[in-house]
Amino acid sequence: MADADDVRRLALALPETVEIDSDGFDFRVANKGFVWSYPERRPGKPREIRTDVAVLFVGDEAEKQALLLGEPSLFFTTPGYDGLPLVMLRLPEVSASRLEELITDAWRMRAPSEVADALD
Repeated sequence: MADADDVRRLALALPETVEIDSDGFDFRVANKGFVWSYPERRPGKPREIRTDVAVLFVGDEAEKQALLLGEPSLFFTTPGYDGLPLVMLRLPEVSASRLEELITDAWRMRAPSEVADALD
């Protein structure tokens, strides 16, 4: 079981990560977002920042579909994210080690190659 504090700890451990001021969490590398709290939008209601759900950059549609179909208890999407390489992750359902893997993968896809290579 993971939470927003785990996301923050793992994201900030990665080189050149910056946390953007927000109502939840929002992490970027080289000005590119890789993980942030889910801004849930429901008809007729104000937007709600969900810190129990993380939005993750996944790179492409194939990876997105693999995660959605392979682990539906962890991942979901909404019509607002159609066509975007992003998935939503239910933090209470994910282990700390799996969360670390997912955040690191998202960071690697957004970090400049010289920064990502330094992590190895």
